Amino acid sequence: MPQPRLFCFGLGYSARALALVLIDKGWQVAGTAREQDSVDELISLGIEAHLFDRDRPLENPQNLFENVSHVLSSVPPDGQGDAVLDLHGDTLAGPFDWIGYLSTTGVYGNRDGGLVSEGDALAPTSDRARRRAEAESRWRALGAHAFRLAGIYGPGRNVLEDVRAGRARRIDKPGHVFSRIHVDDIGNVVRASMGRANPGSTYNVCDDEPAAPMDVVTYACELLGVTPPPVQSFNDAEKEMSDMAKTFWTDNKRVDNSRIKNELDVRLLYPGYRQGLAAIHKNLGGFAA
Repeated sequence: MPQPRLFCFGLGYSARALALVLIDKGWQVAGTAREQDSVDELISLGIEAHLFDRDRPLENPQNLFENVSHVLSSVPPDGQGDAVLDLHGDTLAGPFDWIGYLSTTGVYGNRDGGLVSEGDALAPTSDRARRRAEAESRWRALGAHAFRLAGIYGPGRNVLEDVRAGRARRIDKPGHVFSRIHVDDIGNVVRASMGRANPGSTYNVCDDEPAAPMDVVTYACELLGVTPPPVQSFNDAEKEMSDMAKTFWTDNKRVDNSRIKNELDVRLLYPGYRQGLAAIHKNLGGFAA
């Protein structure tokens, strides 16, 4: 059996974590980054890396994809569309054993705290989410598996780091919740899909515990043994928010993750934010207030 080979467009936080796990399991991994420093770092990790963005398409893509069995894209669309498909869509027409696309639960829009599942109609509320929905549709037309990711956290990118840096805020917006997913569980779900290919399928990728951001900050402070920041009403906090931050608070929904369990037999490593943050906390250095 030939050695599996993954090509990943956009080896950022989530895709890189997956790539390193696959390398440990004997896979060959190649992919792209936008900056030469990132390319050099990826090469040092055993990944065949190439520069890529809309202005720098891959050179000789047919040769690069000759022995590729699996393709993953985590590149977000820009104002012109999906750069990967615009520049290399013909090459990605296949055949491959598996294609995946990392999307976002933002494509569902606001449901006023209601539950959303994969079969629900999309209703994105921001231009960014609308572009995601359009890109996702294009990828699925190629037979890609679409993974709608909730808010991503993990080592180096989590509320514990925010508390330590003094930038955590406890904002109170009653009834408003967010879903989350640990970066290791993203890889967990994607690898499960690779083993049970179902081209064109869609999966919500989140944990079992949608929660108010204020509660997550409070728990992080408990782990670190520090006094939580004061509670601030959303109306007061909104006055100081950037436009990007405001869009973060526009959508209120709970995300159903039963499909990844029922169809992919996934058992989450971190079914809630408490388990995930506690595991991260164990590996943190000492905290100095």
